[in-house]
Amino acid sequence: MSDAPSTAVLFDIDGTLVDSNYAHIDAWWRAARAAGESVDAWRIHRAIGMDSAKLLETLLPDASDETRETVKQFNTAYFAEHMPQLRLLPGARDLLRAVAEAGHAVVLATSAPENELTRLRELLDAEEWLTAVTSSEDVEQAKPDPGIIEVALDRAGVRADAAVMVGDAMWDVESAGRVGVTSVAVMTGGIGGDELRGAGAAEVHDDAAAVLAALRAGDGAIAALGRRA
Repeated sequence: MSDAPSTAVLFDIDGTLVDSNYAHIDAWWRAARAAGESVDAWRIHRAIGMDSAKLLETLLPDASDETRETVKQFNTAYFAEHMPQLRLLPGARDLLRAVAEAGHAVVLATSAPENELTRLRELLDAEEWLTAVTSSEDVEQAKPDPGIIEVALDRAGVRADAAVMVGDAMWDVESAGRVGVTSVAVMTGGIGGDELRGAGAAEVHDDAAAVLAALRAGDGAIAALGRRA
């Protein structure tokens, strides 16, 4: 379509738009204990946002495949307990709307399972502004593998140099960088600015509200994307 956006902003959801990272940490911590394993919570935090298979390999390198699968199943059950209490992070919904109104395709570039994604989309209540959404069904490996980013770009119909990724983890930044997408990072996932910049983020903000403020002021990567459109 001739009027389709030629630029896109890709959004991670967990820890970026929805305050869910610490719920994930708790679910993985409890799941490991339920399976007879012990993992320090800070190590889990460092792995949040990573592909679940890679996360389990990292956290439980000596565990059997059977044990890791058990942990994964417990995690699904424990995280489901948290889902009713999840909330949006500051500025999340307004940022999605502003990006859409600026003429960019808005893509939720997540590898969340479908059941979790349903809840996240309900919280965001932003369907009218979305161009495309990805999920765990779309790729065999999640971030830092760039597959989700590639699927998101394909569904938006834009080139990598015409897109910006907004995320909260090193894995968001790294996966975007592998395919040439500029990253804007937020610290609402609990990762510090220096580390996010070290992973390749072009800029770092406190939260989605700060990203929105920069966009409205005409500053930063998303505003620059609009000037290139």
